[in-house]
Amino acid sequence: MFIVVMGGGQVGYFLCRELITDGHTVSLIENDKAICDRIAREINGLIVICGDGCDQYYLEAAGIKQADVFVAVTGIDEENLIACQLVKEVFNVKRTIARVNDPRNEEIFGKLKVDVPINSTSILIKIIEEETSLADYVPLLTFKRGRISIVRVDLPEESPVVGRLVKEIALPNDSVLVSILRGEEIILPKGETRLEVGDDVIALTTIENERELLNSLVGKP
Repeated sequence: MFIVVMGGGQVGYFLCRELITDGHTVSLIENDKAICDRIAREINGLIVICGDGCDQYYLEAAGIKQADVFVAVTGIDEENLIACQLVKEVFNVKRTIARVNDPRNEEIFGKLKVDVPINSTSILIKIIEEETSLADYVPLLTFKRGRISIVRVDLPEESPVVGRLVKEIALPNDSVLVSILRGEEIILPKGETRLEVGDDVIALTTIENERELLNSLVGKP
């Protein structure tokens, strides 16, 4: 994929480095010349544009017209939001992802042209709660402006699906099992996969079907 990243701070730096390593074509826009020079020296194959990512001129110089994805990860929410709106409305980029620095802004990001707002604070809180809570159900991420959810469900001994094959489980509409974490093993579920006590099931569902999915996998309280 061709990916344009705005923001050359620590998040942008490591994001570009990993995307390049994975074989993607990546262009970075950063307005600090010293940062641009350093990153250009350190990350081979990265296209670096020194300028304002909210300016159409620099977006075009970064190749935004050919981009599959635009990612805004500066430390300023207003700049991330404006840039995402610009690339959506002017350049018709299919997918925009933005870092949300202030958790209070997450909702407005979802409403205003940002396909995937990433609230790092909320993610950290979820991780902490996951490790300290006894709950069987942990929502991990929402996208498509909050309509779709990725969740983790830990299967207790009394789960109605323990010992059953995946093909035998009646899931709610628009829900699918994505993976099963069993100890150190990652299992891609197939029809003949049998669920076991203690499995961590990662599932994708719609927001409105979250409760029904939990009831299917864990049982009604």
